[in-house]
Amino acid sequence: MRVAAVLVAAGRGERFGHELPKAFVSLAGRPLVLRAAEALFAAPEVTCIVPVVPGDGLERFRALVAEFGESPCLAAPVAGGAERQDSVAAGLEALPADFDLVAVHDAARPLVRPEAVSRVVAAAARAGAAILATPVGDTLKRVADGRIVETPERSAFWAAQTPQVFRVELLREALAKAQAAGLRATDDAALVERLGAAVHVVEGDSDNLKLTHAEDLAVAERILARREETGA
Repeated sequence: MRVAAVLVAAGRGERFGHELPKAFVSLAGRPLVLRAAEALFAAPEVTCIVPVVPGDGLERFRALVAEFGESPCLAAPVAGGAERQDSVAAGLEALPADFDLVAVHDAARPLVRPEAVSRVVAAAARAGAAILATPVGDTLKRVADGRIVETPERSAFWAAQTPQVFRVELLREALAKAQAAGLRATDDAALVERLGAAVHVVEGDSDNLKLTHAEDLAVAERILARREETGA
């Protein structure tokens, strides 16, 4: 099966507290979006990446690629939409027609390991839809009006990550039906679930963290330094 990726990098990242769009912020000398792209490139299954960036950031992205080096796998950037779903749809629309699977990945997760990408791609090739996720370690509380109303059994809960990998036509259908119904979701798997399709879970790594706040950069830098020291 041929596998492409949509790299979602169009968010403004207001919580990140930086003048640049979050995906363009540097992590240990390289922009987050390019670090995320490199991790995807390193998975041998992925042969095309469509970056989705802010509409006013297309030229900046091209300049970054020229500065840090081009890759034959990196397609021309496309402008994202008002919300994440719109950006995923724009990236999907730009995919060449001959791909079977698409891996949707957030540029805010630049530390994903290539072997994790390969695992989730293999699961999606078998099942049609699969995501990376990790078991929740904290005790969860359901809260209403500032009071705990339930303590659910945490063993049933996993924290979703990206990449999330789907048959291309399955994700197209999920996005189209969500658009028609005015539905919004915080990840792509939720839209596919609404079709009644089974989405399989592949255990990811705890260091595939999403960089949401400025202090997360320091955590990511420590992870990179540890990887360089240990080679793992």
